[in-house]
Amino acid sequence: MDPLPTAPDPMALFLDFDGTLVDIAERPEAIDVPPGLPGLLLRLSARLGGALAVVSGRPLGQLDEHLPVPIAKVGDHGGALRADPAGRVEGPPLAVPPAAWLHRARVLADAFPGAFIEPKRHGFVLHYRQAPEAAGMAQGLLEALVAEAPDEFTLMPARMAWEVKPRAVSKGTAVAALLARPPFAGRVPVFIGDDVTDEAGMAAARAAGGLGFRLQDSFGTPSVLRRWLAGLAEPVSAP
Repeated sequence: MDPLPTAPDPMALFLDFDGTLVDIAERPEAIDVPPGLPGLLLRLSARLGGALAVVSGRPLGQLDEHLPVPIAKVGDHGGALRADPAGRVEGPPLAVPPAAWLHRARVLADAFPGAFIEPKRHGFVLHYRQAPEAAGMAQGLLEALVAEAPDEFTLMPARMAWEVKPRAVSKGTAVAALLARPPFAGRVPVFIGDDVTDEAGMAAARAAGGLGFRLQDSFGTPSVLRRWLAGLAEPVSAP
């Protein structure tokens, strides 16, 4: 692997959570959050003047449970944004998938032991990590469902999963929204993620004159990334 990236200065840092800060688990609730990660992010946020945000597809409440520190966070692929750790949650009005969609997806998942549905406020994920044979049928069903409301929903591939999500938001819209306000405004944006779901965030950072890094190519593993972040969090030594 090439040498680790050099962080620009001043930087606004956007980090995906699952697969980037922490390793992917068999189920979303089974992730292992290193004990020192919340404190590391808090220190790094302070070093960046608050210009650090965790940008995730998870609901914001789950991020708060796993990372109980006052930093900027984005959940639901941009559907819920809290730029000020002490401020209100922002987000546009979004449609909710019809109950019939969720029922049909659950019926399909139940037909493949190991597959399961992860419900979200404005969508849902069909996971097939433990049932890879379900991938094709899951894609076909969910493509047909979102085709019933193409202006409101889209189907996004993820790592061994398919996600039905609102079309109006993405990690890219979240990055753009944060870059329009302090403390993110005027800094060089850097987005780090590991999956297709992160590409919009990477593209938004690059469009604003910054950088987008795919974890696997630039860092290899979440543990290497965490060590890189720890180095950034260290106070600058006086000359």
